[in-house]
Order: sequence, then C-alpha cells, then structure tokens
Amino acid sequence: MSVPAIALRGAAAGVAAAGAWSALEPLASRALRTDYTDVRLLGRMVSERHWLAAGLAVHAVNGAAFGAAFALAGARGPRAGLAWAAAEALGTWPGMALLDRIHPDRRSGRWPRLVTDRRVFAQEAAMHALFGLLLGLMVPEDATV
Repeated sequence: MSVPAIALRGAAAGVAAAGAWSALEPLASRALRTDYTDVRLLGRMVSERHWLAAGLAVHAVNGAAFGAAFALAGARGPRAGLAWAAAEALGTWPGMALLDRIHPDRRSGRWPRLVTDRRVFAQEAAMHALFGLLLGLMVPEDATV
C-alpha cells in the first residue's frame, strides 16, 4: 500500500473512531455524573452559539490527524491503538490546567476544575481507550507502507 493510501486509511479510521467517541460520550458523561465532554470542550473554544457543530468538526479533524500519524508510523492493531491513545491522553492531560484558566465553561463555573477532577479523568481515559481500540481495529495489521 502506498504512503498516501496508508495515510488516508488511517485518517478515515481516525474520523470513524472520533465519531464513535462523540456519539458515545454523552453516555459516559451520564455514567460518571459529569457535564464535561470533549466535543463541548473543543466546540466552545471556537463558538459559543454553534459549539456542537464546531466541536464535532474539530474532534473529527483531530481524529483524522491522529489516525494518519498512527498509520504512517507503522502502528497497527488494537494493542497499538490503545497504547497510542493512552499516551496521547496522559501526554495532553497537563494542558487541562491551561484550559481551566481560559475555557468559557470553567470561567463561568459550569465545569469543575478539570485538571484535578477524577470523573473527568476517568471519562477521558475511557473515551481514549474506546478511540484507540477502534482505531487499531480499523488499521489492520497487514497494512504496510
């Protein structure tokens, strides 16, 4: 498979996995009794009024970029997907401290302090695991550059 084909396949898998995340995230929020969602986090940084559409779009683009990088790096299968998603979640978590200072939902008091909230962390861990598992399943182990 050519490099552009691998990147495209990874990007498509990333969009699909991000779409599943976005669809299932409200269930995770309810289960963990939190109002937090990644879609809202991303969307409210772009638009107050149209945050849902903006959040879904940004989440899909992030998924595409992550999926393309995953595939181009030669990562394959569910184990690799889980490992990559866990590394991304842990690596970006300290950025929540910045978002605690600037995000409209934090500034308004709608959300608790994100960086120290165990429910938000648990939700992020679960949703990243779902994303990684799906991404790994959609980038087959026999796909090579």
